[in-house]
Parts: sequence; C-alpha cells; structure tokens
Amino acid sequence: MAALARSWTWILGSAIVTLAAGVLILVWPDETLHVLAVVVGLYLLLTGAIRFVTAFAREDHGERLTGLLVAVLYVLAGVLCLRHPLQTVTALSLLVGLVWLVSGALTLYTAIAAGELPHRGVVLGIALLGIVAGIVVLALPAESARALTRLLGLWLVLLGLAELAAAFAWRSALRRSGVLPGAPDAAH
Repeated sequence: MAALARSWTWILGSAIVTLAAGVLILVWPDETLHVLAVVVGLYLLLTGAIRFVTAFAREDHGERLTGLLVAVLYVLAGVLCLRHPLQTVTALSLLVGLVWLVSGALTLYTAIAAGELPHRGVVLGIALLGIVAGIVVLALPAESARALTRLLGLWLVLLGLAELAAAFAWRSALRRSGVLPGAPDAAH
C-alpha cells in the first residue's frame, strides 16, 4: 500500500478523476445540481430508514416516539428532495446564504467590538465579503447555486491540472533517482 501511495500513477489517476469531474460539472452544471439534490434526498431517506430501525431498538417508549418522529421527518424531507430537486437546490442555497450572512455579521461584530484585534482591516473585509455574499445568495438562490457549481467545476479543472503536473514531476524525480525504469544510467 505504501508503494502504491507513493506511486506517480496514483497521483496521475487522482488528477484524471479530478479533471474529469471538473469538466463534467462545467459542461453540465444544471445536471450536477440535480444529481446533488438526488444524493441529498437519498441520504435523507437512508438516514430516516436507519433512524426508524434504531427507534424500535430502544427500550424507553418515550425515546422510541421521538426517534420515530425524527425518522419520519428524515423520510419526508428525502421524498421532497427527490420529488422537487430544484427546490432542494434553492433551499440549500438559502441555507448557505443565511450561514454566510450570519457568519459575516458575527465576524463584523467581532472586528468592531474587539479592541486589540490584530489585522482588523482584513477581518472587516472578510466580514463584509461574507455579508455581501450572503445577501446575493439569499436574493438569487437558484442563480447563485449555478454560479457556485461553475466555480466548483473550474476549481476542479485547475486542481486536476495541478495534480497532473505534480504526477509528471513526481515521475521525473523517481526516474532521476533511479527508482523507475528509463532512469539515466549512473555508470555514465
């Protein structure tokens, strides 16, 4: 396993998978969002089923009732995600926007309230960026999800290209060290 983990082909394989995922996301951003909604829906259904089974394993009937209620909530949420994927994406975007807005506001409060805060300007900038990003996502949740999906695709393409370069650099280093075939002959 250690030899496989150090292998340049392992890095190459990871690069190809990352690059392919990025290209697929860039080519089909709406389908990617649909798949995300389906995955979330399936996750919620599976979690609901597991919670349903574990609820009956409980000895205390009070715990059993709350466990069943939580299981039903998970299953209902899963069914809604699978029935209405676009609304799922919008709801997830709204949650992200809310988190960014609240996080930005709390960071802004910290930047203003903390007397001895180092790099206050940077913290203020980060806070304002979070607030603006949260407002934009809350105002345009579906469009923001598409934009974030495209950014994710672009990031994966760039990461895949960087991993590709790292794989070939690693292969070159292994050849120079004589570990791989095709290495320069040390006798010359």
